[in-house]
Amino acid sequence: MVHRILLTFLLLGTVFLQTNAQQMNFHRNKVIAHRGAWKAAPYPQNSLASLQQAVDLGCEGSEFDVWMTADGVLVANHDADHEGMVIEEVTYAELLKKPLPNGEKVPTAEEYIRQGMTQQGTKLIFEIKPSRISKERGQELATKSVELVKRLNAEEWIDYITFDYDIGLRVLALDPNANVAYLMGDKTPKQLKDHGFFGFDYNIKTVKENPQWIDEAHELGLTVNVWTVNKEEDMQWLLEKNVDFITTDEPEKLFSLIH
Repeated sequence: MVHRILLTFLLLGTVFLQTNAQQMNFHRNKVIAHRGAWKAAPYPQNSLASLQQAVDLGCEGSEFDVWMTADGVLVANHDADHEGMVIEEVTYAELLKKPLPNGEKVPTAEEYIRQGMTQQGTKLIFEIKPSRISKERGQELATKSVELVKRLNAEEWIDYITFDYDIGLRVLALDPNANVAYLMGDKTPKQLKDHGFFGFDYNIKTVKENPQWIDEAHELGLTVNVWTVNKEEDMQWLLEKNVDFITTDEPEKLFSLIH
């Protein structure tokens, strides 16, 4: 009986260690591919191909933008429209009538996440887009986003970002352990810390105007991400400031500086 108990503890310990090891496999290199790695390849932005390219490059994260169609399907697309169709006003079936330039269909958020979960090096930076129809619809999108991530057991892969502060608060209410960063640039690190945010993800212009926020955020235990950084001198400045992440359309250039 004692031997069985010891064996059970050993097995549980092995599983625990393996699980923790898997959680630590994500890259740590600051490079976040903006809408996937699409520019140099080239691939359509937010496509599964651009996600795979970011994975192949070894980026720490690949950012993607999520809207909700009129029939409640979460899709990955940067703009509010696709080929002249306003995403929030059409069904997903209508979006499928116009594929991406490489022949892919507009991917659902579920398809994007499922592909991302086939590897453990690159995290998925899930941007929840504010609704242009109503704040209530934005809250519904936030709720469906968290429910999707939980249903797929994808929490380890996902960090959330959003321009809508109330969307960020909704995500945190649904999942207090979620990593959520704010994009707009109108909150201090202290305000973000007080509301449970993971960090800020601000435009390079905002960060250059408020460079003290980098140290303030780090002192509060928050992360610092900066977008969209394509100039080499900006990349170098941010690396010297030791920010946590740099979001760029040109991850290859950033890798060359880091290496």
